[in-house]
Amino acid sequence: MSSTKLYDAAGFSRQAKKSLGQNFLHDRSVIDRIVLAVNPQPGDHIVEIGPGQGALTLPLLDRIGAMSAIEFDRDLLQPLALAASTHGTLTLIAADVLSVDFTALAGKGQLRLVGNLPYNLSSPILFHALAHAAVVRDMHFMLQREVVERMASGPGSKVYGRLSVMLQAYCTVTPLFTVPPGAFRPAPKVDSAIVRLVPRAADAIGVLDPLRFAAIVRAAFGQRRKTLRNALDGVVDSATMLAADIRPDLRAEQLAVQDFVRLANMPLSA
Repeated sequence: MSSTKLYDAAGFSRQAKKSLGQNFLHDRSVIDRIVLAVNPQPGDHIVEIGPGQGALTLPLLDRIGAMSAIEFDRDLLQPLALAASTHGTLTLIAADVLSVDFTALAGKGQLRLVGNLPYNLSSPILFHALAHAAVVRDMHFMLQREVVERMASGPGSKVYGRLSVMLQAYCTVTPLFTVPPGAFRPAPKVDSAIVRLVPRAADAIGVLDPLRFAAIVRAAFGQRRKTLRNALDGVVDSATMLAADIRPDLRAEQLAVQDFVRLANMPLSA
């Protein structure tokens, strides 16, 4: 016996898709706090990742009149377009966000990214956005609270890792506030948090070779229980570490972001 699928007055299905990690924000006080944090201004090119049922989209449209949104679930496109039609101009991009070229989307301007990111894809989406940081003015994301703690953590913390170093090297990371499970339908089993990321100016980053920097950070934290001498074997030798004023017997979590930048900028050994 098949069950009847229920829809609300706007045409949205009342049932979230677990396979897509959908949890729809509905708490008006949380929505208002996010909009206040984003502080959208007329003329801003805002791109929302995963608009869902428009809980954040519609208030943003009310403030700025036009924006874009990237939605993977095609079942949401028509009701979202209909709901947005009385609030402003919403340009919907039906795609996997990881396939979207933010640089091309920005044109000659800059983007402001917002979104309630699917928790099972949060890190890949963050790294994808980071790859286009040159055209991004800022980002306001809802993520699992533990992920936000990792993003903002410093050396010595148990959660300090690759994500922390990579994001902090290129962005100022500011956790804003925690969001309880009850703010969503269905309620997730974890707390969420809002975080603001502001890309640094190119001359303030200091990374000479982004690919080498990323490779060193990945290798260092790939075997975080090992010393740098062992974890970076074949990537950076001990002599180079010492020349960078970094002890090879340290572990990755003991190095600050600028230590990794300095190490990656050292000349390659002959």
